Amino acid sequence: MAARDRSRRPASVAPPATGTARFTKAHRLRRRADFLRVQSQGERLNTRHFGATLGPAGPLPRLGLVVTRRLGKAARRNRVKRVLREFFRRHQTRLPSRDLVIFARTGAHRLSYFQVQEELARLLGLAQKDAELD
Repeated sequence: MAARDRSRRPASVAPPATGTARFTKAHRLRRRADFLRVQSQGERLNTRHFGATLGPAGPLPRLGLVVTRRLGKAARRNRVKRVLREFFRRHQTRLPSRDLVIFARTGAHRLSYFQVQEELARLLGLAQKDAELD
């Protein structure tokens, strides 16, 4: 089995936002009603490993995660959630002020943080914003 090089960041991935980037309760979708509102009123986006729904505008970006048992045992699901929260925490200043629900699909647990970052940045249009800043 070949060892994976998880320590190197691909050149196409932007560095994390600077400043304080905390993931507080205000940045989370916590109630079922919030998830249902985003699903009914939101815009759906898809990649191979993730589905995302962008909900209506709000005062700040908020994140909701859906990681089902189909993905595997608890340790595997928790790792996927940690990686997704880290992506949100690092990029929340560049995200639109909308609710975001991310659904993890089969195979998401095999991705490194940088692969997740690249896939979600492409999905949410952050890669285009980086190119505009250069």
